[in-house]
Amino acid sequence: MRRYIRALMLCMVFAVFSGLYVYSKLFFSDVSAGANGPKRVFIPPKDPGARRGAADKNGHQNPRWYIMRQRGQMEAAAHGVQRRPEPPMNLAVVACGERLEETLTMIKSAVLFTIKPLYLHIFAEDQLHASFMEALESWTGSVRSKFNYTVYAISFPSDNAAEWKKLFKPCASQRLFLPLILKDFDSIVYVDSDILFLQPVDHLWAFLSQFNPTQLAAMAPEHEEPRIAWYNRFARHPFYGRTGINSGVMLMNMTRMRSAFFRNDMTSVGLRWEELLMPLLQKYKLNITWGDQDLLNIIFHHNPEFLQEFPCKWNYRPDHCIYGSNCASAEEDGIYVLHGNRGVYHDNKQPAFRAVYEAIKKYAFGTNPVTSLLDPLEEELLKTTHTYCGKSHTLFTKTLSHSLANVNGKAPRGR
Repeated sequence: MRRYIRALMLCMVFAVFSGLYVYSKLFFSDVSAGANGPKRVFIPPKDPGARRGAADKNGHQNPRWYIMRQRGQMEAAAHGVQRRPEPPMNLAVVACGERLEETLTMIKSAVLFTIKPLYLHIFAEDQLHASFMEALESWTGSVRSKFNYTVYAISFPSDNAAEWKKLFKPCASQRLFLPLILKDFDSIVYVDSDILFLQPVDHLWAFLSQFNPTQLAAMAPEHEEPRIAWYNRFARHPFYGRTGINSGVMLMNMTRMRSAFFRNDMTSVGLRWEELLMPLLQKYKLNITWGDQDLLNIIFHHNPEFLQEFPCKWNYRPDHCIYGSNCASAEEDGIYVLHGNRGVYHDNKQPAFRAVYEAIKKYAFGTNPVTSLLDPLEEELLKTTHTYCGKSHTLFTKTLSHSLANVNGKAPRGR
């Protein structure tokens, strides 16, 4: 009898301890899930030491964009999905003199179509800083959530600052020093202020992932037709390829640019980027016409394996239609990026270019982009068919109509 009582007691003790064990596992599982749940942690961007847009009194960057991304992370974590925040695409522009409105219009086109978040690096003369910040901060919250920005002072090496600043257009050669100023950034898309995106920046940014192991920059050819190209007929210095390259749209893997050694015609050894620029200017300054673009042509003439070419539809200029259409990729797919050099946004020499610029400048965020931008633009373009560029007016809206339809959430109309 005593054996049965002992066995029964042992079974009861075992059942109690088993219950306590199961309870403890459930309890600590809940605590552990809570401890590892999402946290609101603000990680500010690395500061390259420039003047910042929307900065607080302690000099910290406005955290709006980062909080927005973390909010998305928290929602994903709540559904059991863990993902790292995607870094923004870096877009740089230089604005001096009367370029404020033109630069803001470029930024509007980039922000309007962007898919991933943008980080804007705006290099401008001091008197323009407040105007840039006021304009960008005035855009609606839903638009502002698509980008953040930094406004930088114009900065050249102190020993030769005046010479660099006056080279070609005011401040244009600032682009040459981006790898040395933006040391905490890996890659960037540089554009001139007279650029207009008719396609998301994302698709241009994607070229960076297509670089082979030696490529560190990408640009479009200066021209597709050698018989009317400038460099092969008039240049007094080396240039890249058959017709040279145009630097109005330039992708840079700045990490590679900072570490590479560049062959040159001044020394028998390769030079780093920061060692190359000034000697190159001193050697060729009496022979260059287009300033920093000419220096880039010289550099990549000696180092062609460092450069990737992208099609002219990504840098479509009046030269591609002023004497008749000669950009095959645009004829096939439409214009992706419009480059209004020669001041064509602000005179009547190429009204098709000006029509696109005015349409984007006048567009108000929040309104229907098809009825407020595309339809008025098509009407204006029909008035330009007396010009060679106007005869190709469908190229200006082919890609744009698809981009605007995506912004509007509707299928594009047949064009």
